[in-house]
Amino acid sequence: MAYEVLLSEDAERDIEDIYRYVARSDSVEKADRLLSALEATCLKLSEFPERGNIPKELLPLGMTAFREAHYKPYRAIYRIVGRKVAVYCVVDGRRDMQTLLQRRLVR
Repeated sequence: MAYEVLLSEDAERDIEDIYRYVARSDSVEKADRLLSALEATCLKLSEFPERGNIPKELLPLGMTAFREAHYKPYRAIYRIVGRKVAVYCVVDGRRDMQTLLQRRLVR
């Protein structure tokens, strides 16, 4: 049975920001391909979302409910709640992930 994948407003904004950045700094065509790949990465979570690993930045904080999926270098951070997968953010993994995840997830 498939899980329902839900994107938070922050995750949707992240994807929009990534698209705009790539379109502006590289090309619209590359941004379109990246957008499709990021959306596919998130939608794949409907099948076997448990396969994602716990983000290493959250382990020291004892936050083991979150998992991540990758489309290098991007990371989709999510949590499984019942039969739903809530995606909280989609970010470039080359950023300061410790600070970003603490700011986004520890509210």
